[in-house]
Amino acid sequence: MSGLPYPGSLRIDEGTTMDVWQLDFYRRPLQDANGQTLWELLICDATRHFTYDGLCPQPSVNSDWLVSQLQNAASTTRLPDLIQVFRPQSLSLLTTAAQQLGIRVEATRRTPALKQWLQERALQYRLQDNYTAEAYHATSLEKPPPTPLPENLWGEQWRFATLPAGNIEEAFAGRPIPILQMPEFLLPLNLGLASTVPVPGVVIDGGRQSMRLARWLQNVNPVSLNYIAGAPDGLILEAGLVDRWVVATFEDKEVATAAQTYEQRKLLSKGLHFLLVQPDDSGMTYTGFWLLQDE
Repeated sequence: MSGLPYPGSLRIDEGTTMDVWQLDFYRRPLQDANGQTLWELLICDATRHFTYDGLCPQPSVNSDWLVSQLQNAASTTRLPDLIQVFRPQSLSLLTTAAQQLGIRVEATRRTPALKQWLQERALQYRLQDNYTAEAYHATSLEKPPPTPLPENLWGEQWRFATLPAGNIEEAFAGRPIPILQMPEFLLPLNLGLASTVPVPGVVIDGGRQSMRLARWLQNVNPVSLNYIAGAPDGLILEAGLVDRWVVATFEDKEVATAAQTYEQRKLLSKGLHFLLVQPDDSGMTYTGFWLLQDE
């Protein structure tokens, strides 16, 4: 099996201290000598200084196999504090295995190093003798149709807005906001955005539902908020691993034009945008703020 050591191979560059792993464990368009579908385990850190891979015939796929592989992966380093997973089909098995080893698991779409590696592997599979030629999409996931936002969460009004990239951290980081999601990797400075770049966003005046809406958003784990043209047009929230929610629908041409501008501005801000929930438009208090980024 050219390029895919079996059952496991390890590479780690000296000087790398690792606390977080990104992991994928799922079937590939490959089979073993007995015609069994092969599952592949890929593990890496955010820089791919550390990588580990292994193959497992589908009948042998279980949490015990995964536990042994995690232990093998840590043989020359140490087990991580956190393992990040983007594929729902990997989550249950990994959660069971990780519990036995005392490792926390995070379901997140933000695994860029792993997804890049998966794309590279997909090209390698085609060159192997055991390639099955079946349809295979390395990182795409089947997503359900968007679900309308629960009626008891609807706010009073919403609108598009922009903030200069250089003002975002100052405006929100030091404020007493009950729910604040501003991960370091999404800060404009860390994305290399000039301070004058307008970062687009959506502001929701939640009224009495403001805190309820913000807590619901916190639970579903927002990823991005996108304009989708249609009949009617809509704002679709991408959340969790594959969830999609209809935040708003509209048919007004002026709103549609503003929505198109919102998407154009995202192209200039490297996909960075924001969602702000507040009780009203007084600007005195905020309930929740999220920095988001298109995948």
